[in-house]
Amino acid sequence: MFDLEFQLKVLPDKPGVYIMKNSLGGVIYVGKAKVLKNRVRQYFQNSRNHSAKVRAMVENIYEFEYIVTDSEIEALILECNLIKKYRPKYNILLKDDKHYPFIKLTMNEDFPRIIITRRIKKDGSKYFGPFPNSSFVYETIELIKKIFPIRTCRIKIIEDETNIRPCLNYFIKLCKAPCAAYINKNEYGKIVNEIIDLLSGKDKKIISGLKEDMNNASTNLDFEKAANIRDKIFAVQKVTEKQKIITGNFEDEDFINISSDEVDSCVQIFFLRDGKIVGREHYIIQNTVDSPKGEIIADFIKEFYGGTAHIAKSIYVPIVEDCELLQKWLSMKKNSKVNIRIPYRGDKKATLKLVEKNSETMLANFKMKFIQDTQTHKKALEELTEILNLDDIPHRIEAYDISNIQGVDSVGSMVVFENGTAKHSDYRRFKINTVKGANDYDSLYEILSRRFKHGLDEIKRIQHKNLKLSAGKFCVFPDLILMDGGKGQINIGLKVLKDFDINIPVCGMVKDDNHKTRGLIYNNIELLIKSNSNLMRFITRIQDEVHRFAITYHRSLRNKRVLHSILDDIPNVGNHRRKELLKKFGSIDNIKTAEIEELVNTPSIDRRTAQSIVDFFKNQKN
Repeated sequence: MFDLEFQLKVLPDKPGVYIMKNSLGGVIYVGKAKVLKNRVRQYFQNSRNHSAKVRAMVENIYEFEYIVTDSEIEALILECNLIKKYRPKYNILLKDDKHYPFIKLTMNEDFPRIIITRRIKKDGSKYFGPFPNSSFVYETIELIKKIFPIRTCRIKIIEDETNIRPCLNYFIKLCKAPCAAYINKNEYGKIVNEIIDLLSGKDKKIISGLKEDMNNASTNLDFEKAANIRDKIFAVQKVTEKQKIITGNFEDEDFINISSDEVDSCVQIFFLRDGKIVGREHYIIQNTVDSPKGEIIADFIKEFYGGTAHIAKSIYVPIVEDCELLQKWLSMKKNSKVNIRIPYRGDKKATLKLVEKNSETMLANFKMKFIQDTQTHKKALEELTEILNLDDIPHRIEAYDISNIQGVDSVGSMVVFENGTAKHSDYRRFKINTVKGANDYDSLYEILSRRFKHGLDEIKRIQHKNLKLSAGKFCVFPDLILMDGGKGQINIGLKVLKDFDINIPVCGMVKDDNHKTRGLIYNNIELLIKSNSNLMRFITRIQDEVHRFAITYHRSLRNKRVLHSILDDIPNVGNHRRKELLKKFGSIDNIKTAEIEELVNTPSIDRRTAQSIVDFFKNQKN
């Protein structure tokens, strides 16, 4: 039994991280403290001064634990890591948690390639971005390939060592074929430098050179060449036309601002690279009533930059808590000085005001859409209640589906809609354990049995401790169950509910010959629904979502199995060594024919491992 009073008394007078847990041991909040004793005690005192969010959190705290650190900066780092690990309910979390795309030039290669990546590595490459609009990145790269004949293949090319037949890109003039030694390293480097200039905002220099070449071609009556150069000029202009120049300071800058109403907030961030806005992103943070803006922005900075996101040299905000501590943490992550600044006048202040106006617009749009969606969902649920003749509106709906290919990697999915809106935090996925082969009925029986057994077990524990149902993951039961299928799937659901003595209506979602949602089956009767009704759109959305969630999990398991490399079966070869081997030799076939001395010259490969590799492939031949 956790003794709250005693644990509060023995809290240390040191910096660290505290972890709040509910009655079932789930982490609901992670925070840092300069002095643990003072910070943690505040939650359990003067509740009238707490925000509504803090009061709600404290009501669900059953126990807490803490980790002492040597400094506040260490506490901040640990806090960020634990938030990413546990995704606690009461911390500010960015829902999409995306890694923004970058344009990467592989400068660590003799003949660099241009590719898209979402992770920055210290590999000697040049990175441009981030670009929140991924479609813009793909379009930019396609345009660059039309302007500059740079290779995109993965062939390992070393000057004077490679001479193979060029691919189609050479013949359609999209590549200079360094693989066939048709261009040397220096000439190819000039092309790469021009791409760097373009991505660095030096488009005027490139356009000037192209115009000169176009005029020369026209003077020499080579109109076809002049037309090609003209098209390149248009392409260069198109690359840069979406980038709005707002400052003459050519360094990476991010501008963050916030707008709040009586309930929610919207944080907007603008990305400036080389004085141009290359993208923007916004995040709706709900239930921020009574939360200070400086605290919200500080939490946003920790969450946004806590992953692999590119960190700008300067970050401009209207207000922020723990400014010096955040600067120190960001500088450590970037390995160079990062400044968080609050501008009071001039261009920076004006840009920050522009960001604020955009956040106000986004918040207003969110509210408007929320109201419209709420009304639409309400009508759909009312229609559903009427057509199924239910006693009450089904506020919580759970839908189930099975996915496999000929019985391999069979999985089940459960998606949840509350009041007509998807509740992603309650989605669950199941790997089928007891069923062999393609048997959807037995697979459904397994996942439904597991779901309701977990739920009943949680309810017993919660009732025993006299706690709230919100503490559990499965203890809240649905008002309606939807099965992706017909009468067979419905009967499986009814059998499981009968086994557990639970009474919940079960309905089937059926599709037509074109694999589109056709209607519902309930009490062995198919109910036809108007194709343009709110209910049909709602049912279609649920059916598509449960299928998407199932197939995504199935594909992830299948990919893990398919991508298993033969190298994983070699003694003494782990993940790191496998990557080094493929990086040096390019393919498994090349590794098979490699001599021991070649293998030993590979990073992390010692002579014993090299011998294991040679023996492994020799035994395979036998």
